[in-house]
Amino acid sequence: MALALSVPAAFFIAAETWKRLALIGVILLLIAIELLNTAIEKLSDHVTATHHPDIGRIKDMSSAAVGVALAIAGFTWLAAIAEWLGLI
Repeated sequence: MALALSVPAAFFIAAETWKRLALIGVILLLIAIELLNTAIEKLSDHVTATHHPDIGRIKDMSSAAVGVALAIAGFTWLAAIAEWLGLI
């Protein structure tokens, strides 16, 4: 859903091709990292159903990676929107 919304929005917000690619690219990066996070969590749950501190840390790190990717995507889109509005 995010990709379906971001592609038309990128063409509306950014006039230059490289900026459109950057806006779409950060969404694709976010989706890829979210898929990896989901895979890590599912694999961890398959390895052991009981709570294990090391697996908990691994899950936390993969969730943090999603958070970092989300921040990168958010800042990129905010900068593009601010430029489009003439704020920067």
